[in-house]
Amino acid sequence: MQWLAKLIYFKILGWQVEGNINFSKDSVKKAIIIAAPHTSWHDFYIGVLLRSVLGIKTNFIGKKELFVFPIGSLFRVLGGTPIDRHKKENKVKAIAELFKNKDEFRMTLSPEGTRKKVSKWRTGFYYIAKEANVPIIMFTMDFENKQNKISQPFYPTSNIEADFKYMRSFFKDVKGKVPY
Repeated sequence: MQWLAKLIYFKILGWQVEGNINFSKDSVKKAIIIAAPHTSWHDFYIGVLLRSVLGIKTNFIGKKELFVFPIGSLFRVLGGTPIDRHKKENKVKAIAELFKNKDEFRMTLSPEGTRKKVSKWRTGFYYIAKEANVPIIMFTMDFENKQNKISQPFYPTSNIEADFKYMRSFFKDVKGKVPY
């Protein structure tokens, strides 16, 4: 199926990928992957194609409302896990436990937490990475240039402001499907 994903991604859709494309082969078996900007449902299939092109296994979480039949079954097959965003539990610790219990686990999240325009990112992914002691890998959803750019693994420090400034700079001038 990788050849089909490459055909669609490169030839039919005309996308490119650059940067740290070998991170799964470089022993990064556990990571938080943040994809931004997340502005459209189109981001999902580009991400699914990209992981097939690169030959990596990734997982994602989504609001439980997305995991209803029939599309919920497809999301589960693709590595999705529903999450109840309204339930009173420590989601950071619960998700960090997933990393501790698996030999290989890469979770893809949107730092915005939504497809709507936001002025600042949510912090859950950051604290999950710290709690699970895994790196953050950034990748762009640049629809203007039809490009996914992938960063080197980044381990959060104890300075959240500096870390967010660094991560946001990776996405500077990247245009999502729906420009804001």
